[in-house]
Amino acid sequence: MGRLTDHIRASCAQIAADAQSVRIDHARLDAFVEDGPPTRAVTDPGLDPVRHYLEGPPEDVALYTLALDTINFGSGWFPTLHKRVDPASGRTVSGYFTVAWNLADHFRIDRPWTAADLREMRTDHLAAVLGQSADHELMSLYAQALRELGRVLGASSALDYVARANGSAEALATMLASSLAFYDDRGFYKRAQIVGNDLALAGVAGFSDLDELTIFADNLVPHVLRCDGILRYDDALAARIDAEQLLPAGRQEREIRACALHACELLSARLEVPARVLDMWLWTRGQSPEIKARPRHRCRTVYY
Repeated sequence: MGRLTDHIRASCAQIAADAQSVRIDHARLDAFVEDGPPTRAVTDPGLDPVRHYLEGPPEDVALYTLALDTINFGSGWFPTLHKRVDPASGRTVSGYFTVAWNLADHFRIDRPWTAADLREMRTDHLAAVLGQSADHELMSLYAQALRELGRVLGASSALDYVARANGSAEALATMLASSLAFYDDRGFYKRAQIVGNDLALAGVAGFSDLDELTIFADNLVPHVLRCDGILRYDDALAARIDAEQLLPAGRQEREIRACALHACELLSARLEVPARVLDMWLWTRGQSPEIKARPRHRCRTVYY
């Protein structure tokens, strides 16, 4: 297959070229660059030290980060989760931050997990940690994903496992995608790529090729690009998303993600900003109330 990121870029460029329901508005993209993108107002957010577990020993932080990214999916189910409320603002936080924050507090208040804990993960225990109902479909999927991670780690610590990548985020992504079924997001490898980025942001691992990564194609970055007029959906797809109807896994949702990734490649080159940094800018801007108020596409998948 060659380099993973080359494969992703080529695959998404081809999907974008052949897309039937989604297109990139190149005139708007040009204007976006020339006018100065609103993303420039957003600095690199890093990882929130309250909503993420960053203060522990490096080994525990690494396992937290790897475990969190292993269950960093389920956006299609997020509207059905019990969301956490931020006491500082009184607002409910997103599905991602609900999971990240509850898991962080478990590491702080109870104790950090071990690989053995992951291998023995029960759905009811995990649901209690994350503040959710044990019969929620996502909890059983999360528990399955963590058990698989525990089996892959075996007797290795999280840092020892990461060290096998020899300082390459792309090699780490390839390891994860080839070893864990829920990371095998062919053509995108969203979560496999984001692990190296998050470990670096957490300060527990370094990689020489982080800026070779693509964006982490999910359902929020395409939504921001749609709100900015860079992505255009045909009337039927737009109506379905605006009506908050679930999209099945398949052509349309792949077109959305591929066009977003390819558009960000074009923006990355024009703005001279690494794609992963552009992703963080766009994702952070997607947390704003005006962006969150507009429906985005939802697909029930283990990949994002």
